[in-house]
Amino acid sequence: MELQWSTLRVKDLNASIAFYEEILGLHVTRRFPAGPGSEIAFLGGAGPVEIELIADGSGRDINVGTDISWGFSVDSLDTMMALLNEKGIAFEGPVSPNPSIRFIFFPDLDGMRIQLAESSE
Repeated sequence: MELQWSTLRVKDLNASIAFYEEILGLHVTRRFPAGPGSEIAFLGGAGPVEIELIADGSGRDINVGTDISWGFSVDSLDTMMALLNEKGIAFEGPVSPNPSIRFIFFPDLDGMRIQLAESSE
């Protein structure tokens, strides 16, 4: 068994796609209508797992919760923190639980916690 994607319902599909493209460097691998008023977009990067974003056009609030996050490895956490500061996106950290890793957390547009981690191993 292999993880293929993780799904997130979003308020504004275009804004969410722009966020994931600009901040995380992901790109749309496919996008299609999914019924009246609904649309789905899959975003990918260097790895095999994709993110599925679903917008139903209702504009209702999204309830992501705080006990889940998506983790991405980055080459330079300092570069990413500078980008987040430039975009006005607040983040928690950096945290370094051991000498070989440090990471930060920040929310996406709908409250999904994103973790960026830099490993020295």
